[in-house]
Amino acid sequence: MYKAPFITFEGGEGSGKSTQVEILYKELLQSGVDVVSYREPGGTKGAEEIRHLLMEGDGDRWTSRTEALLMSAARADLVQKRIIPQLEGGSWVLCDRFADSTTAYQGYGHKLGKEQIEALNFFTIDTLKPSLTFVFQISAELGLQRAALRRTGIDRFHRYDLDFHQRVEKGYDDILKNNPDRCVGINALQDIDLISKQIFEEVRKRFAI
Repeated sequence: MYKAPFITFEGGEGSGKSTQVEILYKELLQSGVDVVSYREPGGTKGAEEIRHLLMEGDGDRWTSRTEALLMSAARADLVQKRIIPQLEGGSWVLCDRFADSTTAYQGYGHKLGKEQIEALNFFTIDTLKPSLTFVFQISAELGLQRAALRRTGIDRFHRYDLDFHQRVEKGYDDILKNNPDRCVGINALQDIDLISKQIFEEVRKRFAI
């Protein structure tokens, strides 16, 4: 549908996906690829303002539905103002989280349900789908431990209990299982360099760079 690939990175807290987004971005630039990189929520002025609303404060600052709507509002702004224009112009797009995050975090984590989240995602992104999604796999308990060690501050999502994050983990397992053509599982416990090599090889195989 578009002139360039749209690659997303998904996973629970502490999975290391953000590090790999940055590594792949630099590797693609060095290979002569016209590429841009975004994070969710964020990527536009409005979406970054929504990010602050979502990440700061107590875990119960927003209801589950409000959280889902705020996430989707930020995504809609990013899709319309950045992602689609870049893809139409022939630039590769990398994104640290996308609609699968709403399925995993709000659908599974907050138990909002498959039908409601699918309808919300469709309203937000229409028919836009990633060309390739890397799903970083790590246990919820270990991921939270790693995240706590790496971060100077704790955001709202780290304040949710372990049960919530285990439901998110189950959500990502189901996303990976139900989308075998689009999604590639990554063992997040591997060495950083080994993971980046696996990712670049998969990208090179699929998109012939």
